[in-house]
Amino acid sequence: MVLKSLVKTLLVPVAALLLVNSVQAHWSLDNEASQLSFVTIKADHVAEVHTFDVLSGSIGDSGDVKITIELASVNTLIQIRNERMQALLFETNLFPEATITGHLDIEALAGLSVGSTETLQVEFELTLHGMSNSMTADLLVSRLDNGLVASTLKPIIVTANSFGLIRGVEQLREVAGLPSISNAVSVSFTVVFRQGH
Repeated sequence: MVLKSLVKTLLVPVAALLLVNSVQAHWSLDNEASQLSFVTIKADHVAEVHTFDVLSGSIGDSGDVKITIELASVNTLIQIRNERMQALLFETNLFPEATITGHLDIEALAGLSVGSTETLQVEFELTLHGMSNSMTADLLVSRLDNGLVASTLKPIIVTANSFGLIRGVEQLREVAGLPSISNAVSVSFTVVFRQGH
């Protein structure tokens, strides 16, 4: 009886320590497995899908999330258009990155069993072109063996006027000789975070 009590006394703090370590292990964004895309509309009805190819980020011990988007990695599948977006729209020489910051319940996520999913509504701050705005995303989060994957359940609408990008959109329209380019884009992403890296 004494031995059983002693074992229990020793095991409880060990189990608690293992749980804490699991929750607090570092989570890093896997760029190769992640994708962020946005859809533009030109000439009133022509839709095109573009991506950013370089993302980085982490989830901290307290659940603080930060994702950094390298704006020079914009990929429209047309090199001259990539360069125009970099120079005229994003002004990457002045604003090389966009950032997404928010907070997740890391203990709840760490407690998910592998293969299980959960829907979350997450408030986040998007900083782009020197301006920041609060936004909301509906996410589907799935637990992996050594991390998690979060995907947008529906696109997030980002407007040019909210980030001082109207002049850049107009410059793009003029240089491309287009009758119009929409001032709003829909953004979708799937990001994978690996634990312990």
